[in-house]
Amino acid sequence: MTLATLALLALAAPASAAAAGPFSIAENGRSFFRLDDAIKALGGSGGTIVVAPGTYHECAVFSGGALSIRAQTPGSAIFDGVACEGKAALVLRGLSAEIDGLVFQNIRVPDRNGSGIRLEKGDLHVTRTTFRNSEQGILSAGDPNGTVAIDHSTFSGLGGCPDGTCSHSIYIGDYGSVTISKVRFERGTGGHYLKSRAGRVSVLDSSFDDSNGKATNYMIDLPEGAVGTIARNVFVQGKDKENHSAFVAVAAEQRNHPSAGLVVADNIASFAPGVSWGSSVFVADWSHEPLKVGANKLASGIKLFETR
Repeated sequence: MTLATLALLALAAPASAAAAGPFSIAENGRSFFRLDDAIKALGGSGGTIVVAPGTYHECAVFSGGALSIRAQTPGSAIFDGVACEGKAALVLRGLSAEIDGLVFQNIRVPDRNGSGIRLEKGDLHVTRTTFRNSEQGILSAGDPNGTVAIDHSTFSGLGGCPDGTCSHSIYIGDYGSVTISKVRFERGTGGHYLKSRAGRVSVLDSSFDDSNGKATNYMIDLPEGAVGTIARNVFVQGKDKENHSAFVAVAAEQRNHPSAGLVVADNIASFAPGVSWGSSVFVADWSHEPLKVGANKLASGIKLFETR
């Protein structure tokens, strides 16, 4: 091989061996080194971004059509400690978004609402995703025509009420519906594990483990009332509570949504070791409407239902 040929190969090598960025657009194969650049490249119509394994100090805002962001390997793509607009790692105000297999952690902002996801409008579907050690996991505005679905995900080490303004593991505004399935809540650091102002809720096959919670409140708070189903979940109330008076609260603030027919059945509730008060109410209801509180397996000292 001549020196001239070697020189030509050396010139060609950088182009052919150029490193690919960790954020790839599935539809066309283009890759980027910044999540925000990948999202901007999608344009208004949206698309799918695949995230390579790694820890990213990145955030992005999406205002287009339908967005999908998925980890190449679930649990290996970690978004750590950076929030856009003083809100969240992902600020979503498009038509819809699907998030699959990501990890959001250590998100904190000046107003103490730092979240993995801030949903401002549109539908949201989250699966196989972990939210941990932040001020909130998911926080939404209101979208009465929108739907939120979260499944096979974990919310750990979230929430707080340091100055009387509380954050929560999940806080959904006035949405059309919210569905929680096969989700684990654990180790809350204040506020509620699930607070939802949606008119329709479905909480199924999930666990609320407050054993190592700190200054937590309700497991499920439906402050404006709701219809739907809460079934086949496991609840454990811990010993460090800001409020241990109930596990599930219905219409504690207002009665903006009907609650007649809300089904609460086939759940299991107990106290963690070391709980000193030994009494609580499983469902506390301020709606004064006919809920359908069925058979639930409750530990001694937990009253099934109470009107307040």
